[in-house]
Amino acid sequence: MYLYTCKPLMMGSKSDAVPPEDRLSDAATLPNKTKADYLKTINPSRKTLSSLEAKLIFGVLDESIHQMEIVSLIPTLLSSPEALSQSLGEEVVHALKEHQRLGEKYQAIVLDASFEQIELKEQLAKSTKAVQDSFHNIMRLLKATPTTREVLKGIEPNPGGEMETQKLKDGLCDLREIVLERLLTTPAEERERREMMLEVSLRHSANQELIYSLEKEVASAIKDKDTETSTLNNKVHQLRNSLHQMEKGLEDFIVRTQQDAEKQSQSDTKTSEGKRARLQQEASQLSAQLNNVTAEDRERELALQKKKYKEETEIENWIQKYDTEIGEKQTDLEEMTRMYEADMAELRVLEEHSAVLDLEYSQIMEERQEAQKQREQQEREREMQSQAATVIQAHWRGFCVRKAMKANAKPKKGKKGKGKKGK
Repeated sequence: MYLYTCKPLMMGSKSDAVPPEDRLSDAATLPNKTKADYLKTINPSRKTLSSLEAKLIFGVLDESIHQMEIVSLIPTLLSSPEALSQSLGEEVVHALKEHQRLGEKYQAIVLDASFEQIELKEQLAKSTKAVQDSFHNIMRLLKATPTTREVLKGIEPNPGGEMETQKLKDGLCDLREIVLERLLTTPAEERERREMMLEVSLRHSANQELIYSLEKEVASAIKDKDTETSTLNNKVHQLRNSLHQMEKGLEDFIVRTQQDAEKQSQSDTKTSEGKRARLQQEASQLSAQLNNVTAEDRERELALQKKKYKEETEIENWIQKYDTEIGEKQTDLEEMTRMYEADMAELRVLEEHSAVLDLEYSQIMEERQEAQKQREQQEREREMQSQAATVIQAHWRGFCVRKAMKANAKPKKGKKGKGKKGK
């Protein structure tokens, strides 16, 4: 893995010139393609290099970028070469120090003004050759050192480094991406890409024409809107003038109204003064009437107070009489209550005795009823026995009679039989 950071893969390259006969005249006839179709056309179908020549070209670019990475890190290595003695080796550190010394010598020659022109050129040529040889030696040693890549990965480039080196490295990265894309693109894909660029160009032209027509319509609409706005502004101006006139008329009306109100106020003031004098006279008359009525009310109040006192006295007498009578009646009531309670106690005793008697009476009545039932039962049994005996006797007498009759009838039958046999 190389120590460089290249830009993302470029999605397209500059298309070659397209013959005029291949261009379409009408953008409406262009086929409708989806985003996936465009991406398929732009992105190469091949992802890896297949030919040896392409791999060699790409390897040369990668090696050049790697060399530029090392070149961009040399100022950082020269700032602290002793720290790299264990990782890169003493020989590399010695070469870095020597390169730093030669660089300082070159700077001193450039700044020294004591040399003549020819001698300065010779010294600069020698110093330049020495710096170049030292640089080649450093690159050779770093390339031969196995740990160079791992060590350089952990070194940050000097922020104050030369911009030209960084630009050259970025240019090589861009060139690498372009070369990779061109090497991965087949001739058929290149042709499709040119056709796509032509299609995009035609679509862009059609869109530009549409945008131009829309801009014209927008300009026309803006012009119509401005005209309408101007008309509305004129109407607003007229309405403002009319409103100003109405405000002026309203102010005049307010002034006239205030004047009329002042006149009416003065007239009302004069009228109110006459009314006030008349009302004051009426008030004095009413005050005299009030005094008379008050005196009459006081006399009436005194009479009512006397009547009230008399009635209160009578009421108190009646209350005392009522209390006396109620006390007597309360005494009678208590006496009657005691008598009632005594009677009730006697009544309860009698009721208890009556309950006992009722219980005994009910028992006696039950016994009598039971005895009556037994007598009736015995009477029914005797009657049934009598009837049964009568029936039995009747049957027995009938049996005896029939038996006697049978006994009397048997001899007669025997005699008759004997006579018949003799014949």
